[in-house]
Amino acid sequence: MKDKIKNLLEESIAVKKDLIDDNLDQIERAIKAIIKTYQAGGKVILFGNGGSAADAQHLVAEMVGRFAIERRSLPAIALNCNNSITTALANDYGYESIFSRQIQAYAEQKDSVIGISTSGNSKNVLLAIKEAKKIGAITIGFSGETGELNKIVDITIAVRSKIVPRIQEAHITVGHIICQLIEEELFKNL
Repeated sequence: MKDKIKNLLEESIAVKKDLIDDNLDQIERAIKAIIKTYQAGGKVILFGNGGSAADAQHLVAEMVGRFAIERRSLPAIALNCNNSITTALANDYGYESIFSRQIQAYAEQKDSVIGISTSGNSKNVLLAIKEAKKIGAITIGFSGETGELNKIVDITIAVRSKIVPRIQEAHITVGHIICQLIEEELFKNL
């Protein structure tokens, strides 16, 4: 069992090392875009399904609460959190619309919209990103190495793996990096 644990940890480390080779520029672009959003008085909107929904909620909690610095709250929303909205939209319009309808309601041009999909092909995530692009918001995708999401967002964080748990681990690592560097930049005078 220890060998299996070691192998899984090494697999996770390898995927994160690939982030350095593949995504440093994209992560920096995402951080700068979100900083610009906050400086313009905008908000960050995140969404995903399953584990990606949990990641969206986690990152929103870091922004609205705090990551490492005691500071004012930053406006952020996870669209997958309101069960009444989600079930009403799914019932009335179909599950594919649960995020795009909320983007119509909440997103503004000055916002950053982050869609999370390990496959990069979640239809409801893709439709919401397309809706955000119509509004003129900056769009960021967290995905695996393939998928339509990588092709349609302004900034893509594409994790070089086909293994969902490793992709999710990399997503939350990138999310934490984004939260830390946003705090450090926006609140450097605290």
